[in-house]
Amino acid sequence: MARGNLSIHLAERPTGEIIPGTTFTAKTSPAPSPSDLKDGQILVEVLYLSLDPTLRAQLNDRRSYVPPVQIGAVMNGASVSRVLATRSKQVSEGDYVYAATGWTEYAILEEGKFEPSSQYPGLRQPQDMLSALGITGVTAWYGMTQIGDPKPGETVVVSGAAGATGSVAGQIAKLKGARVVGIAGSDDKCRWLTEELGFDAAVNYKAADFKQKFKEATPNYIDVYFDNVGGDILDMCLIRAKEFARFVECGVISQYNSADPKGIKAIGQLVTMRIKMQGFIIFDHREHFPRARAEISKWLEEGKLKKNETILQGGLRAAEQGLVDLYRGINTGKLMVEVKNPNETPSKL
Repeated sequence: MARGNLSIHLAERPTGEIIPGTTFTAKTSPAPSPSDLKDGQILVEVLYLSLDPTLRAQLNDRRSYVPPVQIGAVMNGASVSRVLATRSKQVSEGDYVYAATGWTEYAILEEGKFEPSSQYPGLRQPQDMLSALGITGVTAWYGMTQIGDPKPGETVVVSGAAGATGSVAGQIAKLKGARVVGIAGSDDKCRWLTEELGFDAAVNYKAADFKQKFKEATPNYIDVYFDNVGGDILDMCLIRAKEFARFVECGVISQYNSADPKGIKAIGQLVTMRIKMQGFIIFDHREHFPRARAEISKWLEEGKLKKNETILQGGLRAAEQGLVDLYRGINTGKLMVEVKNPNETPSKL
């Protein structure tokens, strides 16, 4: 009997939050076989599936840097996978690869659509290809070093600071000699930022005295703001910005589930404080990936940078609820689903 291939498909577009059991539907079809491969293709089994805030935006039928997921199509998603069979000289059977496989257990990939583990220096475990050495780590590196460019003694504020990107971005700012303030959603996360990652201060945005605590944490105002959330916190940081501050616009997670997204109220600060505000998409800057990964790998090896992953169990079916919980702050560090434990014997197809 042929092995089944579970995949998760978009059933309907949510107008607000994702509704488990309604937004997506699960389907099982025959798994691809090595005999299906053409020259330059590989057959992989997904080990870890990345859950990223931007996935919610891909459920909307509107223009973006990634085309929207179509109704009935397999849900988008990046993963680290193991090669089961190959007709490509770029990888061997058993190698790990990074690719946008989507929410599925098995996939056939073409050359140019996957990255071999050889492009990840100092790789210790496959999940690192989704976390510190992956897109989130490279995003943090690029946004902080190439746009924020903190100088020694400057004040850097990072929102979503306990997440996959924010936690790395803040640590990079510390390595550059800045004073770093993190914004996170719980006291435990704030303690992790200061006690484990070395942030100079961290404030809980859910606390009743958040605004006062934030003001106290930024007595000399803000030189660099690494924004992962948008919304009211972005406005608050604009009000606290120093002259010629740099605002790195990485994400607006607070608005992704909103049917009526909020605009910027304090836009006038851009003029009065001469602020540079720049958005970016990391896929526009692939030429920086080798340098970013090399530096991050070195910092990890030297113990100057720490990482954390929140890994959900339960296989691919855990992805839907995991994506819902991502916007509720379930994760510390990178959030991913373990589709298959890499220590298990590779599947036979």
